[in-house]
Amino acid sequence: MEVQRIENFKIPNAVAHEITQEELQRDFDYYRAQKVLETMFMFGMISVDEFHKISAVNRKTFSPFLAEIIG
Repeated sequence: MEVQRIENFKIPNAVAHEITQEELQRDFDYYRAQKVLETMFMFGMISVDEFHKISAVNRKTFSPFLAEIIG
């Protein structure tokens, strides 16, 4: 397989944004909260429904900038 280099790639309608320290901290806090939540789910401490509800609360609470990328 040959790898090709793409020059000057731009995403249509994308707006450049420099992430702030506060946004980075919120993303990190969200990531940590989600990891705790995943652990609780893995050990059977919460149900799938509770997992999804708490995840939604985490997204609202932390407003993570990179939530879609982090997963």
